[in-house]
Amino acid sequence: MIIATAFGSTSCILINLAVALGVGAFMYRQQLHNMTFSVRVLSGLTLGVALGAAIHLIYGTDSSTSSIVTVTNSYLDVVGSGYVKMLQMIVMPLIMVSIVGAILKLKDAASLGKISALTIGTLLATTVVAAAIGILMAELFGLTAVGLTSSAAEVARGEYLQGSLASAKAVTLPSLLLSFIPTNPFLDLTGARKTSTIAVVIFSIFVGLSATGIATKKPQLFASFAHFVNVAQAIIMRMVSLVLRLTPYGVFALMTAVVAESSYADILKLISFVGASYCALILMFTVHLCLIAAAGLNPFRHVIKIFPVLAFAFTSRSSMGAIPMNVQTQTLRLGIPEGIANFAASFGATIGQNGCAGIYPAMLAVMIAPTVGIDPFTVSFVTQLIAVVTLGSIGVAGVGGGATFAALIVLSTMNLPVALAGLLISVEPLIDMGRTALNVSGAITAGAITSRVLGETDLAVFNSDTSSSLDGTVQAV
Repeated sequence: MIIATAFGSTSCILINLAVALGVGAFMYRQQLHNMTFSVRVLSGLTLGVALGAAIHLIYGTDSSTSSIVTVTNSYLDVVGSGYVKMLQMIVMPLIMVSIVGAILKLKDAASLGKISALTIGTLLATTVVAAAIGILMAELFGLTAVGLTSSAAEVARGEYLQGSLASAKAVTLPSLLLSFIPTNPFLDLTGARKTSTIAVVIFSIFVGLSATGIATKKPQLFASFAHFVNVAQAIIMRMVSLVLRLTPYGVFALMTAVVAESSYADILKLISFVGASYCALILMFTVHLCLIAAAGLNPFRHVIKIFPVLAFAFTSRSSMGAIPMNVQTQTLRLGIPEGIANFAASFGATIGQNGCAGIYPAMLAVMIAPTVGIDPFTVSFVTQLIAVVTLGSIGVAGVGGGATFAALIVLSTMNLPVALAGLLISVEPLIDMGRTALNVSGAITAGAITSRVLGETDLAVFNSDTSSSLDGTVQAV
């Protein structure tokens, strides 16, 4: 605040942006000196935390200086949110051309069924485990909403959740399954609905199967279409590589804004929930690595290779936005075929999200149940909760607010007061970062297991110490 008084608000904002620009120049020099993609992403993450903490320390949360933080972050948001938007721009085209292309290369339709069954089965099975871990952590940390007081912001959030309850209650399994069917595929290509991703996957499957149906009857037309898909796929993948080159800068900008705006006092008030959440997330991530090891893959090498996409998911809080990098990571670094990688990344962003739709709603339900006189640790309650969480995880959008919608579905189904979920508003962004990273890890795990079970994994790529970087260059891992 003293600095703000001495230099003036405009000067302080310019100084902040100049420092951020200097960090960007440093990361660009790293790129010129061929630093690995993982190192550059880690640099962006670390420097973002450092700058965000410095801004928070210097300007604090005082009303007289809050505008400096707000304006600084608005400019950083051009880089951070702009990067996420560019990734979201290519999600639907990537899903469509990749899945159509993969189906054209499949030998038979049975392979498609096996890929779908293994991928979705793994996602839902890990969600069951995630829910159980959430319940366990809630018990170990003694989480309860009994006695918590509500601030004005938390009350407002609770009222908003109460108002959103009707839409959550309207979601039934039959209606959800119907929403997967695209009545207007062009609308779903815009991502207009929460289930647009699955709808585009289904439409792409129909296009691919229809094309293979004319392969023997009209071979020339099929060859022309296959050539068109190959060209489109090459162009889209080039777009993905170009956008992914901005990852270190996007991670830096996003991380700076998050840390600068965080209220450390509010975090301390709910530190037990934050601690329980991250213990659950780490434990579930360990389960993912155990599954990777059980599939015959080196879990340590797996972690090193997927770190960049986890770092992006952590800072962006968008499972959907991470799809392009998720696919690239699986194909270029883990040796997973494009078809399986696209299925896992696409379904993983909307089905069985281990963090947002598994751990979080389970912990929330256990925390809120005592406020209405329910013992959350009875066998009947735990069994029902795990079942509801698993089914409720189907169709949850992999964007900001997806976890809230999953929680609304679970709480309303369990007849628990949804407004109490607003008590966690102050720590929601902090926890959501870890949840999103776990969601993406779950999708990658599903792809890796599916690929290994079907014998499709290119172990030479997975075991290689040098591989194609996500931004299109060849580097050491």
